[in-house]
Amino acid sequence: MARAGEVLYARGWRQTFTVRTIVNQWAWLVTEVERGYDDMVEEYANDLSCRDWLAQAWPILTQPVREVWHAKIQRLDERFRAATVDDGGKAISGYIALGEGWWWRRRPRKLIGSLARDLADVPDEE
Repeated sequence: MARAGEVLYARGWRQTFTVRTIVNQWAWLVTEVERGYDDMVEEYANDLSCRDWLAQAWPILTQPVREVWHAKIQRLDERFRAATVDDGGKAISGYIALGEGWWWRRRPRKLIGSLARDLADVPDEE
């Protein structure tokens, strides 16, 4: 697990994260999106980057480590999909360059606070 964090740090991530740390960040974000994420769109994008880390770490991780985390990440991904709407990336792309993952092309269903104001006029694709 530490190897993935070291490799990704060498590729430009700001610190050597562990899988546990990033899975916990993803779980936190999913819960916030389900409740109603209310921070600015730039913060939402920053928070989404934890899912990028997991995607980039996945091929580096050993099979036993992937087996430990696969089901939890899959459940979190399913919850995130249920709590978001596919907008083809329209919402976020007006503010930042999109990442490659499917999570960048979704916006929360429940819009409140700053994020609601930032994304108010973005149509859904679903």
